[in-house]
Amino acid sequence: MLQKPWRAAASQKKLGPASPGPYGLYLNVLCACLCGLVLGLLATWAAINAGYGFGSLVAGPWTAWPQTGVPDIDPYARAALAGRGEAPLARGLGLAFVARVDSSGEPLDGRCSYRISSPVPPARFWTIGLFGLDGAPLANDAQRYAYSSGEVLRREGGGFDIEVARNARPGNWLSPGKARSFVIALRLYDMSIDASAKPDPSAFPSIVRQACS
Repeated sequence: MLQKPWRAAASQKKLGPASPGPYGLYLNVLCACLCGLVLGLLATWAAINAGYGFGSLVAGPWTAWPQTGVPDIDPYARAALAGRGEAPLARGLGLAFVARVDSSGEPLDGRCSYRISSPVPPARFWTIGLFGLDGAPLANDAQRYAYSSGEVLRREGGGFDIEVARNARPGNWLSPGKARSFVIALRLYDMSIDASAKPDPSAFPSIVRQACS
């Protein structure tokens, strides 16, 4: 039996997808905007907490961000510095390198002891110190937070070793206190490193894990 035209049209209309009303369209647009906002915030948070923006210099466990000391600093680095309350070195004055891992790539752990050994890249003056993840010096009973090139005890030949441990050690010793995680900062003042070239890792101090409790 032949189906009447208007019944065929009605059947096709029932089988077709239902078109969203005006409120459904607004809801889809709102969901898309919210997803984009959340993804943007997550990407910004990851970029800020991963370091200080773009243009990093990596030398073994050490990383520096030369662009934090220039007038046209990128917004991610500016936000990271503002969040940590830090004032970066001007690019013409020096460069700060930070180590979050040891020379084997393992994260620094306050329960472990480490040995920081020379060399240090050529610089008129340098400091090596321990800091928390927020950039603040670590509280410790010895009240020693860093060593400078002018006061560190040296071996014969000019080299040096700095012991990092909670318990006292002879010679150069820095304590992370009760901190579980920490970073090591190397600040080079009036240095000869080309900030536009890849630095040589062998010219930087090694960070060797000794033992863990």
